[in-house]
Amino acid sequence: MVSDSSLRSILSKLRSEGKLEEVEKPVSARFEIPSILKKLEPKPVLFHNIIEHPNFKLVGNLCADRSILAESIGTSIDRLKWKIIEAIENPGKVEVVEDPPCQEVVIKDPDLTKLPFIWTGLNDRAPYISAGIVIAYDKEYGYNASYHRLMLLDKKRVAARIVPRHLHKYVERGNREIAITIGNHPAFMLSSSISTDIGISELAIASRLKPLKYAKTITNDLLVPAECEIVLESYITDELVDEGPFIDILGTYDIVRKERVIEVRCITMRRNPIFQYILPAGYEHKNLMGMPREITIFYEVSKVCDCLDVRLTPGSGGWLNAVVKIRKKNEDDGKKAIEAAFKGHESLKYVVVVDEDIDIYDMEDVEWAISTRTQLDKDLVLKPGEKGSSLDPSADQITRTTCKAGIDATIPLYMNKEKFKKAIIPEI
Repeated sequence: MVSDSSLRSILSKLRSEGKLEEVEKPVSARFEIPSILKKLEPKPVLFHNIIEHPNFKLVGNLCADRSILAESIGTSIDRLKWKIIEAIENPGKVEVVEDPPCQEVVIKDPDLTKLPFIWTGLNDRAPYISAGIVIAYDKEYGYNASYHRLMLLDKKRVAARIVPRHLHKYVERGNREIAITIGNHPAFMLSSSISTDIGISELAIASRLKPLKYAKTITNDLLVPAECEIVLESYITDELVDEGPFIDILGTYDIVRKERVIEVRCITMRRNPIFQYILPAGYEHKNLMGMPREITIFYEVSKVCDCLDVRLTPGSGGWLNAVVKIRKKNEDDGKKAIEAAFKGHESLKYVVVVDEDIDIYDMEDVEWAISTRTQLDKDLVLKPGEKGSSLDPSADQITRTTCKAGIDATIPLYMNKEKFKKAIIPEI
């Protein structure tokens, strides 16, 4: 029996509602799966017949539609950010169970080439796992879960892009035993994308979003979601190899770096496993990577003025550009919001601050606000020589130096607001 806290339960629900696209024809893991997902996004897609890997199904675009993501954790799209904030501030309990579904099949002599690593772009160095979530444990900080792309090296090894955040610190502190989970419920996918203070467990955040259960791995005594599809019980080595090029969130190729090699020592999985793939630079990638940053921006802006909403724009990869909606009470609120937004997201390049009557999910409305409510000699804030995103190809690729900018597109309080509002044409 499938619980409602598994990937399979979500797929079953989407199927019953007509929201799941199912591809029965044979498809290749080399370019064809990403191409189909790109054409069909944001609709979730389940592939039943992978030419090179007939023992696996594969799902993509699962979190590409924010309304589906919200429904999966029992909330609405309007309340989604608030639900995440509540889970961060009040994490749930981590319940551990025996004999989990994720260990129905145990492979103690793994061969990674039998898993559906995906070729995405023409210039990829190798096929990748893009939806792998790495779980690590530290005696002081507890559990950490985070996404890391995994480049196939051979039957036993992958190379992982590990940015200098929490997992990097765990490794420096000698924590090398990890578990990589694939095929997860959206609650765990979402919690693992959140960057919060070290020591706050993403496993506990996920349990607040949805009552998930966890189980101990066989070889290294770590906790993983009991109903995930596949677990790679692994060890992070000191060996470094060239990792990349690979497509990142802006749709451009990330640079090649020396990254650590991970040895996979045991694979456990469910019977008839469902693999998972996140389309690089797709809506799912943007939602999972960008939404947590919308929350950190919201936190910082709320400290200086009345912040109503934040959106990282799809055109900027859901990463570089933001629109911030405020309820303006003081003349300098717009400028304060600009500075706070940059504090809330280090990689942010451009930010536009708008009034509460502007729809920040409609870029035409945002452009209208910029056009009708700004004079750039007064409302433009330029910040040259700032540290930006390593993913921005126009920034200095070594120092990450860039020029940031903010636009205060709010109505001046001393002016007549009626002049700045759209005329209402009555509906007939």
